[in-house]
Amino acid sequence: MDQATSKRPNFEIILLQPEIPNNTGNIGRTAAATGCRLHVVHPIGFQMDEKALRRAGLDYWQHVDCQEHDSWAACEVATSSPPWLLTARRGKPVWNAEFQPGDRLIFGRESCGVGPEFTAAFEEKHGADRILNLPMVDAPGIRSLNLATAVAVVVYEGLRQLQKPEAAKI
Repeated sequence: MDQATSKRPNFEIILLQPEIPNNTGNIGRTAAATGCRLHVVHPIGFQMDEKALRRAGLDYWQHVDCQEHDSWAACEVATSSPPWLLTARRGKPVWNAEFQPGDRLIFGRESCGVGPEFTAAFEEKHGADRILNLPMVDAPGIRSLNLATAVAVVVYEGLRQLQKPEAAKI
């Protein structure tokens, strides 16, 4: 990995049990391009060994600051910054959050998110004001955004908030 792991990342992107390797690959690319650290929490729906990463076309993976964790509990111990939970329909709009450098951005599985139990435990521990969404039209068949798209939108909104007007680069 190119980035020094001791340098504080702009954000900690946490994927809880991701299922689709191409989404994780795209999120890894976003993390590398924006100075974020990616955390992948097992179990996951694919292999992350070098051969599998190459097969998925992730030839840039050596630039991704990625940490894998056996469980949410292990990830939570390894990441101590304030968390935000991203959901499809609950919480306040992402642009109403006040992001800080190093914040944790928690995303669930492609098929079902983090689930109601995780959301309830998160809300009890961190408060409902730490739950965010990306507003969408209320229309039949429109239930969520692609995970990689949602991560990119949230990360760039966070970076927009962190940038000073005179800053030209991340």
